[in-house]
Amino acid sequence: MKHLLFSPYTIKSVTLKNRIVMSPMCMYSSHNQDGHTQPFHLAHYESRAAGQVGLVMTEATSVTPEGRISHEDLGIWSDDHTEGLSTLTEAIHRHGAKAGIQLAHAGRKANLDSDIYAPSASSFSESLKTPVEMNEQQISYTVQSFKEGAERAKESRFDIIELHGAHGYLINQFLSPLTNFRTDKYGGSREKRYRFLSEIIDAVRESWTGPLFVRISGAEYHENGNKMEDFIYFAEKMKAQGVDLIDVSSGGVVPAPIDPYPGYQVKYAEKIKAEAGIDTGAVGLITSGNQAEEILRNERADLIFLARALLKNPYWPKQAADELGYKLEGPRQYTRAW
Repeated sequence: MKHLLFSPYTIKSVTLKNRIVMSPMCMYSSHNQDGHTQPFHLAHYESRAAGQVGLVMTEATSVTPEGRISHEDLGIWSDDHTEGLSTLTEAIHRHGAKAGIQLAHAGRKANLDSDIYAPSASSFSESLKTPVEMNEQQISYTVQSFKEGAERAKESRFDIIELHGAHGYLINQFLSPLTNFRTDKYGGSREKRYRFLSEIIDAVRESWTGPLFVRISGAEYHENGNKMEDFIYFAEKMKAQGVDLIDVSSGGVVPAPIDPYPGYQVKYAEKIKAEAGIDTGAVGLITSGNQAEEILRNERADLIFLARALLKNPYWPKQAADELGYKLEGPRQYTRAW
């Protein structure tokens, strides 16, 4: 019996050995507040690679100091960061996994001592600062920072780059009418709201020829937010610019109640895949091998992104293989128990 969850997936020149992806999850563990990797990061990410995850993706890694969600976030705004990140990719690669990095900027959701920046001077909540509305020079600087982040990711030997356009962070803030109140070329119509992401994709593509993913929030849980037709429009634009896969999450743009249930976000990935004709990744309370296999077999998504399930069990692929009756080869050191 063929098991799609454990089948290879090739995108450009990169082949994942299976369809299981470790979703980006903030660890808030750069305790020197300088964006550098720590021993925890190595143990955290390598253990999932040893557990036979096909693609291990780092947490949101900020392209500027002011773009961090917190002072403890990983960074890629300096050449000094590449040594630690290279050690991280080496650790992931030695277990046959591919390494991905999520390039990010928190925008108005940055919880920092310094000024924070956003498309409009509107705060996320009473507990966070009111951001400085970005001028065109600051926008250009940020676009360039994503480009330089991609160059450092290449130097650090990452296989895949993902741009973080979800969860209410900076790219998402430009895309959403709930957070973008600009009247210049970066705001208003959805075409203008897309311009910032479009410029980032073009800039990254100047130096990065490998697979490029973008994570979006496929629902904003607000009647005045983007609708599915808007996300399909954005996905079609991204596909035309050379984006290879849309990683579909939801929420985070504005404070809103979310009622999660198993696979609650899969429908968004399924719709974008069908309507925009682009590969998608599904995420959101996917917890079992059978559930993941169903998503793939029914062509609802192409990759399975796991978050909390992999925090709970670094060897989730083995658990899924046992459920599906698939013999998964593990680390030789674990043969007696595997």
